[in-house]
Amino acid sequence: MKYTELKNDIKQGARSIYLLEGDDAYFRMKGEEMIKSSFLQMPELNFSSFDGETLKGGALTSLTSAIESFPFMSEKRIIKVSELHPSESEYENYLKKTFENFPSSCILIIVNAESKKGVDLKRKPCVGFFDCNRADEETVAKWAYLTFKRAGITAPVDVCSAIAGYCLCNMSRVALEVEKLIDYKKEGTLTREEADALVFKDADYRIYEMTNAVSRKNYGKFMEIQSELCRKNGDETSVLSGLFSYFKNLLTVLSSDESDATIAKLLKKKEYAVMKDREQARAIGSGRLKKYVEAVYSALSDIKSGLLSPQSALQNVNNAIFFG
Repeated sequence: MKYTELKNDIKQGARSIYLLEGDDAYFRMKGEEMIKSSFLQMPELNFSSFDGETLKGGALTSLTSAIESFPFMSEKRIIKVSELHPSESEYENYLKKTFENFPSSCILIIVNAESKKGVDLKRKPCVGFFDCNRADEETVAKWAYLTFKRAGITAPVDVCSAIAGYCLCNMSRVALEVEKLIDYKKEGTLTREEADALVFKDADYRIYEMTNAVSRKNYGKFMEIQSELCRKNGDETSVLSGLFSYFKNLLTVLSSDESDATIAKLLKKKEYAVMKDREQARAIGSGRLKKYVEAVYSALSDIKSGLLSPQSALQNVNNAIFFG
C-alpha cells in the first residue's frame, strides 16, 4: 500500500508488523509517528528501538525477545527497528516463528530507507508494507494545497505544483518550504511570484530547468539559471558535471526501448521523472543530445588536463549548445 493509505488503515485497527520502506524520510518519520500516537501508551515503558544493522545472526534473538515481552499496564508494546535486512537463512532460523505467530500485545515497526539483498519482507503475509518512496507531483501538490488550506491560506494548484517540482517531490523539503511560506503569508492567497522568490529550488531541478531552456532555445533563461547556480555553488565544474549527467540520462532514456519503470530502476529515479525526461529528450532530439554530451565531456576533460579554466570550459559549452 501507499503511505497515503496508512492513516485509513490504522483506523481499521492495529497490524502486528508495519514495514515503512522508501526513500522519503518524511513519510517514514510521519508513518512511525502515526502508528505510535494511535497505539502507544507510556512510551517510556512500552517503547524500545533497535538498529537493524547490528542485528546479525544470533543477535536477532534480542529483537524477538523484546517482541515477546509483555507491555506494562498497557494494551500494546511497540518495537521499532531501523534498517532490518535479514538474509533468507536468518529469517528462517531467527524471525519466522515469531513473525508468523506474532503476540497480540506487541506491534513491530520496521523502518527501511531502501530494499537490500536478503529476504523480501514486504512479500511476507504477516507484514503490512507501506511504500514510503517519493510521491508523484500530483500527490505532493495536493498535500501542499490541503496544508495551506488548513492554515487559512489559499494556494492555487499551479503554485502547489511548482513547490513540489522545486523540491523534486521530496516531502521533507516540501514540508519545510510549506511551513516557511505559511509563516511568511499568515493568510490570504499565495502567489506564484511569492513561491518563486521564497522556495529554495533544488540544484537538480535547476539543471532540469536549464535543459528545458535548451529544448526551447531560450538562451536568456539558460544563462539566468546558470549564473544563479555558479553564484550559489561558486564552481563552474559542478554545473558542467550536472549538465553532463543530465544530458547523458536524457540520451539514455531516448535511446532505450525499455519501459519508463525499467529505466527508472536503472537510473534510480522516479517513473514520473523518467516520463518527463523522455518528453524533454524528444524535444531536443538524439543528434543534438549526442553533440551536447560530447561537448560537455570534452570541456570537463580539458579542465582536468589543465587546458582550460572552468569558466572558459563552461563558456565553450554554452557556445556549443546555442551557437555551435
